Amino acid sequence: MIDSTPHAVAAEIAVDAARTDRSVERNVVYVYEAPVRLWHWINALAILVLGLTGYFIGSATPTVSGEASDNFLFGYIRFAHFAAGYVLAVSFLLRVYWAFMGNPHAKQIFFVPVWRRSWWGEVLHEIRWYAFLIDQPKKYVGHNPLAQLTMFFMYTVTVLFMIVTGFALYGEGAGHDSWQYKLFGWVFSIWPNSQDVHTWHHLGLWIIVTFAIVHIYVAIREDIMSRQSIISSMISGEREFRD
Repeated sequence: MIDSTPHAVAAEIAVDAARTDRSVERNVVYVYEAPVRLWHWINALAILVLGLTGYFIGSATPTVSGEASDNFLFGYIRFAHFAAGYVLAVSFLLRVYWAFMGNPHAKQIFFVPVWRRSWWGEVLHEIRWYAFLIDQPKKYVGHNPLAQLTMFFMYTVTVLFMIVTGFALYGEGAGHDSWQYKLFGWVFSIWPNSQDVHTWHHLGLWIIVTFAIVHIYVAIREDIMSRQSIISSMISGEREFRD
């Protein structure tokens, strides 16, 4: 179980500083290991490409002049979408692997302790903090409980859904004898009409877009208002708690 509550912050800072000779006075703790940081930025780029190309696939591309046989614009868009989809899927599998091999913070986006009453109390506190109803933030070494909850449902679950439905749609075009259809064709037993799968897949795009906007806003807000490094921690791996 991950102990990311505020009272554990000081203890983890002291332990981490003693282990790595970092200055305790700076209140720095090493949170995000290199594989997590690398995954974060590769994943962000893949989602950006998938979002842009997915929008054009779902909403059609601008009209281009000339004969259709002379233009391959939509083909390039689909290729970029499929390539980014493979990157997203492989990186997701590697991220699952690192959740078991990495430090406790690597597990947080896959782990939501919904059975703990105290955890829900901390979620409520974070909601009030983000709604500007209180002016005293709690500080966490890893993700705060509300961020953990949001990332699990709006990112982890949604991305898994997008990978499954995306490969199912790819398998439909590749043929019933393709490995994509053999592994993911069961999706069409839930939605026999492939247009329904397209619709749900497109809806997932907007959930991830919404998550990305909120994620960026909150990261910048917390970096400024809660006096702890958020953005730079995904570059250096270190979380600094400022007075």
